[in-house]
Amino acid sequence: MIDTSLSKKKDPDQPEISLPTLKSQRTKMGKSEDSEKKKIKDVEISVPIVYGNAAFWLGKKASEYQSHRWTVYVRGATNEDLSVVVKRAVFQLHSSFNNPTRVVESAPFELSESGWGEFEIAITLFFHNDVCEKPLNLYHHLKLYPEDESGPMSTKKPVVVESYDEVVFTELSESFLARVQNHPAVTFPRLPAGVTLPPSVSTEDESKKKRGDTKDHPLSQWFLNFSEADELLQLAAARQQVQAHIAKLRRQISLTDGQNQQFKPL
Repeated sequence: MIDTSLSKKKDPDQPEISLPTLKSQRTKMGKSEDSEKKKIKDVEISVPIVYGNAAFWLGKKASEYQSHRWTVYVRGATNEDLSVVVKRAVFQLHSSFNNPTRVVESAPFELSESGWGEFEIAITLFFHNDVCEKPLNLYHHLKLYPEDESGPMSTKKPVVVESYDEVVFTELSESFLARVQNHPAVTFPRLPAGVTLPPSVSTEDESKKKRGDTKDHPLSQWFLNFSEADELLQLAAARQQVQAHIAKLRRQISLTDGQNQQFKPL
């Protein structure tokens, strides 16, 4: 599991977005409930997901208890439909909300509310029976206000906070692998030698699938980019910083050793 701080260069032609630390990690899940079906060993698939929130200040419409309109969501990292693996999502809001436990049974997995305070939202993802029997618990701190609190707030520029997680599934059934082998939300591996899968047959309703992805989502222009290339650049930059810090510590140690040698008794 890695925790990486990411930053993005400002583009003068793009709206400003509040960009706090973004988390990137890899979560390995357990077995599926398909114990009766043939499992393929040494094969794992990953589903890159992004979860976070976008919050708009209400401006002149703001009141003491309704200052922002916000949406919390779980989406595919490339805005693909996650319902191929996710059955439902449960969002646990602050107890001050009416019905604080919100269940979303279909994609897109999101909910919108309004309020004035920031708090932690627990998100639980439940998977289809042939994917995994264990739910995935995520935690997101709702962010309404920009990092630079001294700057002016805007009704047109949202505060966006997102985290990336690569969810890994293992010990999967042959039928499930056949079902998702061509799905764009899934990172599919090279199969072991001698293993072949039957052709995938799509059982999804195309209109439902279209509703499930977030490519044309009203907030899509504000979504952050978690491409692999960007992450590699960030990791390389972090590695350079660590190497520079190690070199500095070595120089300090060398200087200290030299001073100790000067005061060493004869």
